[in-house]
Amino acid sequence: MIDIVLLAKAALMGIVEGLTEFLPISSTGHLILAGALLGFDDEKAKVFDIAIQTGAIFAVVLVYWDKIKSTVLGLSTQRQARALTLNVFIAFLPAVVLGLLFGKAVKAHLFTPEVVASTFILGGFIILWAERRQAAVEDIQIGTFARVQNVEDMTPMDALKVGLAQCLAMVPGTSRSGATIIGGMLLGLSRQVATEFTFFLAIPTLIGAGAYSLFKERALLSVADVPLFMVGLVFSFISAWMCVRWLLRFVSTHSFVGFAYYRIAFGIVVLATAFSGAVTWAA
Repeated sequence: MIDIVLLAKAALMGIVEGLTEFLPISSTGHLILAGALLGFDDEKAKVFDIAIQTGAIFAVVLVYWDKIKSTVLGLSTQRQARALTLNVFIAFLPAVVLGLLFGKAVKAHLFTPEVVASTFILGGFIILWAERRQAAVEDIQIGTFARVQNVEDMTPMDALKVGLAQCLAMVPGTSRSGATIIGGMLLGLSRQVATEFTFFLAIPTLIGAGAYSLFKERALLSVADVPLFMVGLVFSFISAWMCVRWLLRFVSTHSFVGFAYYRIAFGIVVLATAFSGAVTWAA
């Protein structure tokens, strides 16, 4: 028998994932908090949260299909296609190594609403600092601060540094996209290049994380869970597709300052409600 309430929760969680995965506001943090409010936070729900990231990745593949197709077809003949593929691979490696070494400990000790709220606030202040730093330098240098203006012009060292920045997102509430975009900007990538490379890097990172989580926790799952996961994937895909298209337009004319203030305000609300007892956030 299909549990409509459970499917509704899966749909809501899918929407949360899709809307937050590529914004610098932490999808994992929002999923933890949403799951706590919905009572959708058992061990199976944790696997669900990681698995539905694949739906968001399908949205990126759809938006960048022409670019991905031309890159794959040009691997044997085009230097830029090989360079981009190599850079994505290099940036992906640190997350694999550190994830395997410390992922279990992080999940055991840091996946709590209090940690999420605190990193929300800290991340917001870091974004404000990074944006003000870039604005000041651009004013002095008349827009020449960004060393890399095209994603194909990134060096392997640029990719490695962005990959290391991505590892900061192992702490829930940090934001994978926020760490890579802001990290990339601080390393000399333009806002557009940092955002675009973040999308490409998300493909192996999130697909790998989802596949690994499903394989590792396969004993928790059964055929009866297929509708639950499919609903989450579909809603994650739809909301992420809308979000990615909007974000690409947004970054061409706006900074991330608004997201920083959102992070700070949201983190304060979570901490205030938790400590006052107004909301009982589950761990």
